[in-house]
Amino acid sequence: MLTVNSVSVKIGAILALKNFTLDIKKGEMISLIGRNGAGKTTLLKSIMGVNKLANGTIKFNDLDLNNSASHERAALGIGYMPEDRGLIPELTVEENILLPSWSIKSLDSNNRLTLVYQIMPELKEMSERKALLLSGGQQKMAALGRALVSGTQLLLLDEPFEGVAPALSQRLSEVIKGLKKQNMSIILSQSEQNHTEDIFDKKFLIERGENVN
Repeated sequence: MLTVNSVSVKIGAILALKNFTLDIKKGEMISLIGRNGAGKTTLLKSIMGVNKLANGTIKFNDLDLNNSASHERAALGIGYMPEDRGLIPELTVEENILLPSWSIKSLDSNNRLTLVYQIMPELKEMSERKALLLSGGQQKMAALGRALVSGTQLLLLDEPFEGVAPALSQRLSEVIKGLKKQNMSIILSQSEQNHTEDIFDKKFLIERGENVN
């Protein structure tokens, strides 16, 4: 489904990714493991088209993404959950979840919202609350819900458990594990192995922007 082949990315004068390679098939869950600053976020942003590649290629369902803008990649069925959640504080939970559908007209927003609420019914209970009133863990869940709206095929989850209370972290783990039933492909970045280890089909280690065998 997705192939990242020998990708390098410069952030300013720093080479943040160095010939990094990764692949994921339909329905697979991948763990991307590396310390803070190893290049995990840079890689996920590069897949989403936020970062320009210095070299290498990224293909999604055999389509070369190198010249595609972020919104075009989202329209192909890729959803991104950033580490900092990226919610708009003054919007409600439901409005934040539906944000991708405002720009991707091909999405059936009602069906996607129904799916999000089926997977995470707690989000429906807080749907009218403004994002600024949520706890950190609740914001993570809302950000995951938003990623699910556009991520009909592939989800990129950047440190979903970082800074989340244990109870909500366990709940997020259950939700992500349950996405296997939706035949979703998922790349999940984390700083270290945790209780979600058993859900992954394979692991990629990253250090200083490079693959680690």
